[in-house]
Amino acid sequence: MARLQVAIDLLTTEEALALAAKVAPYVDIIELGTPLIKNMGSTVITAMKAAHPDKLVFADLKTADAGELEADIAFKAGADLVTVLGVSGNATIIGAVKAAKAHGKGVVVDTIGHPDRVKRAREVTELGVDFVELHAGLDEQWAEGYSIQVLIDEASVVGVPVSIAGGVNINNIDAVIKAGAQVAVAGAAIYAAEDPAAAAKALAEAIRLA
Repeated sequence: MARLQVAIDLLTTEEALALAAKVAPYVDIIELGTPLIKNMGSTVITAMKAAHPDKLVFADLKTADAGELEADIAFKAGADLVTVLGVSGNATIIGAVKAAKAHGKGVVVDTIGHPDRVKRAREVTELGVDFVELHAGLDEQWAEGYSIQVLIDEASVVGVPVSIAGGVNINNIDAVIKAGAQVAVAGAAIYAAEDPAAAAKALAEAIRLA
């Protein structure tokens, strides 16, 4: 069954831990957003893993260079998964995968900003990554005319393990899963909800029924 990932796009360890405590019963993967890690450092990774040892902690590093080194830092801090940008060179991804194998952890390639997400997803899957994130970032989502349907369409034809991130919510989660996404990544649909726990529970239930 597909898994639910919460993207925590908050800025302090305290806020992140408070949100995770509310939604942990309903999510499989806890993602620490790039701004959060840049603001708090790797200590937020350690704190989250200590608080939720039974969850996969996803460090959204968006590494563009020094793949092995950056991944190693995150894995030593407690991360289970790290992201490397799909627009980076293959050597960077290969380095991160090397670090992941050394720690028994995993790498996810984030396709944000890549002009051909489907092509790149197929290419990097050959490098040993766990899965590829078909990702429309916040700036792209806020652009006029954006629709998550573009990611859903890509997932339906890509033919490799992928997650979808870019506006997943209760209204489109069924389509996201039916397109073949192994992981649905929900950010604002959870953390900006009046009741984040209820929002996460509803998304988890929708995944189960999809």
